[in-house]
Amino acid sequence: MMLATDTYYRKNQAMAAGVLFQDWPDSAPVKEITVCVEGIRKYEPGRFYRRELPCILALLDEMDVLPDVIMPEVIIIDGFVYFDSQNYPALGRHLYDTLSDRVAVIGVAKNPAKNTPAEYELCRGNSRRPLYITAAGMALDQAKKHIADMHGHFRIPALIKRADQLSRAAASPLIRIQNPPT
Repeated sequence: MMLATDTYYRKNQAMAAGVLFQDWPDSAPVKEITVCVEGIRKYEPGRFYRRELPCILALLDEMDVLPDVIMPEVIIIDGFVYFDSQNYPALGRHLYDTLSDRVAVIGVAKNPAKNTPAEYELCRGNSRRPLYITAAGMALDQAKKHIADMHGHFRIPALIKRADQLSRAAASPLIRIQNPPT
C-alpha cells in the first residue's frame, strides 16, 4: 500500500490529506483520508518540516485507528526528502527518521530548491518542466521509476493531484486535533 499526501494551510490551521493506493499505475484510490490540524507553527525558511511534519503524523495517526486501513509501505510527500546532493535533510528525511526508517519516503517537488542536482529531475507525460524526486528508504532510480509509472498523462500523477485537491476541499470531513506533537 502507498500513501500520497498533501497539506493545505489556512492561517494557523492545516488540512492534511492522504490518498491510499495499492499499485503504482492505479488510477483510483483505495481510500481517502483528511485531517484538520489546529495550532500549527508559522512557516520558517529552511525548517518547513517543523510545520508540515505534525500534519502528516496526524494523518498517519488517524489511519492507525481506522479498522480497514493498513499502514503504507511508501509515503509520497509534496516536497523534498533531501535538498541537495550532500543529503541535507528536508521534510521527507525528517518523516523517515520519525518513522524509525520503517516506511520509505518519496519526495515529489514541483520546483527546484537551491543547488538541486539534475539527477533529481523527472519529466512525465509531454511536460518539459521536470518534477524533482528524492527518496529515503529506497534508491533514487527506483523512486523515479515509481513516480514515472503512476497513472496520468500529465506532469503531476493523478493520485498526487488528488491528494492536493482533497487538502484544499472545504467540504471534506474533518477531524480536529489540538496541539499536534512537535
